[in-house]
Amino acid sequence: MGKNTNQYKMRIVKRSGRLHGQNVRWIKSPNYDERPVKDDIDLLVIHNISLPPGKYGGCHVDELFQNRLDPEQHPYFKEICDLKVSSHVLIDRLGHVVQYVPFHKRAWHAGLSEFQGRSACNDFSIGIELEGSDDEPFECIQYRKLSELVAVLLESYSSLSSDRIVGHSDIAPGRKTDPGPHFDWLRLKSDLNR
Repeated sequence: MGKNTNQYKMRIVKRSGRLHGQNVRWIKSPNYDERPVKDDIDLLVIHNISLPPGKYGGCHVDELFQNRLDPEQHPYFKEICDLKVSSHVLIDRLGHVVQYVPFHKRAWHAGLSEFQGRSACNDFSIGIELEGSDDEPFECIQYRKLSELVAVLLESYSSLSSDRIVGHSDIAPGRKTDPGPHFDWLRLKSDLNR
């Protein structure tokens, strides 16, 4: 006891929109731009991603978000290597957090989307990727890091609220299925209420 546990907590530097904390890395993506309305951030969107599909670890997600994915590395990469996409944050299977886009900027994660009658969700949302797939459960450490991240986002951006956290499938039904049937929404809600 007596150890300062705050040194292990995530925090956001509002001016830069950057996340800081233990096991947090910054890898800048070129795939972002300005939000149409500067401080319009009122939705969190949860995604899943694995590259190649169903495979974890490695640097392929980083490469995708930096437009450096080598199409010769895997047949699936030939289909997606020309996409210009990003997310604000990725939480990998080991609980490491990578930020690609400052939170106050518009990441390109949602695509064609709508929430409560409002289209173009990238304009007003923050995208959080979990390394995973629709086919298997996420790791306990990912839920811990996700709830810590969401808590600091809620604290830092007063326009966000815990009832405006959705899956990609909620804003792009029929087109997207993530975070998938194994994502435990009740667990996230319980973790946030602790």
